[in-house]
Amino acid sequence: MSVVHNEGKEDPATVYVVDDDPAVRDSLTLLLEQEGVAVETFPSGESFLLACDAAPLRSCVIVDIRMPGMDGMQLHAELLRRGIHLPVIFLTGHGDIPMSVRAVKAGAVDFLTKPITGAALRESLRTALRESERVNSRDRETQTARERLDSLTLRERQVMQLAVQGHANKEIARRLGISHRTIEIHRARVMQKTGAETLLDLAQLAQKSGFAPDES
Repeated sequence: MSVVHNEGKEDPATVYVVDDDPAVRDSLTLLLEQEGVAVETFPSGESFLLACDAAPLRSCVIVDIRMPGMDGMQLHAELLRRGIHLPVIFLTGHGDIPMSVRAVKAGAVDFLTKPITGAALRESLRTALRESERVNSRDRETQTARERLDSLTLRERQVMQLAVQGHANKEIARRLGISHRTIEIHRARVMQKTGAETLLDLAQLAQKSGFAPDES
């Protein structure tokens, strides 16, 4: 599976089409290429999973909800289980609409009813790519936050943990058994290394990184 780096929007987004019907794959490819996106097609959920190991930038997957073997709902669940947060648009027949509504409630972006119109496809595609950008922006922020916290020493992490819990320097010094002045130095280093300007900034950075302070 190719990964399209499109932060500057020079390259097209990538849309993956998973459908066991070659005629549907061909017609969707034609429609999508007219929208200026790159297209990769797969005949089954299993073949898509073999190629998919991460959520590319500015991409989404259009999946037939009913396929032999792994169906669309099962594919969506497996992507989520693997931590691949790729926006999903389901293809449905009229009789599949109740199932598709359940899929949207489970986290799918949208569903398209066959036969697919260009207008409906464009609207769903815009929604899915906006979601892809949002998720990737969030993931980049999380990675940046983790990298900043990884630069801290063990003692600095201990000081940060107590600081974001709301403890004053004097209380932190008492808990850690070191001087008030040493706490001030550690705290200043924490702020410098993380780029946080306020305690609120530091708390938000910790939250974005997934840092879970011990409340004991």
